[in-house]
Amino acid sequence: MLKSGWAAAAGLGSLVLLLTACGGSSGSSSTSSPTTTTTAQANGQPTSEVSVPPPGSIVLVVQKSALGYVLAAANGQVLYTYDKDTKGGTPACTGSCAAIWPPLTGNPVASAADTGLGMLSTVSDASGAKQVTYNGMPLYMFKGAKALSVSGNGVGGVWHVIKLSKSNIAGG
Repeated sequence: MLKSGWAAAAGLGSLVLLLTACGGSSGSSSTSSPTTTTTAQANGQPTSEVSVPPPGSIVLVVQKSALGYVLAAANGQVLYTYDKDTKGGTPACTGSCAAIWPPLTGNPVASAADTGLGMLSTVSDASGAKQVTYNGMPLYMFKGAKALSVSGNGVGGVWHVIKLSKSNIAGG
């Protein structure tokens, strides 16, 4: 029995989320291109294309939070920059700092639903892991924060969310 186009699309959507959840550290400093998969209706005609990020990718999205639109990981974890970092430099938050502000690692991929984002790349941290950067600035998460929580913004006067706008969302 053939699945309907909707069921196939839902299955591929689940695969994208699973691959996103499996993201982690990678030894490559370049971003990878997603693989495109075409779904088909019961009559065999293509209906849509779904981009599936390669393994080890971390998908970045624009999400609406209490502070407006911000940059987040696909799981809703809001991302932060640290004032003591320098653009393109080795991340300054290490040791006990990184225990509270874990670095975002993996190969960054912008969500297909988002547009006009800044440059995504990676930089090597002190241990050699590849930390994701946005416009050259290393990205961090706030340990224990719930999805879409911006509770880390302004902590110590040195931690900041990356504010974006609705126009960064395709069709927004």
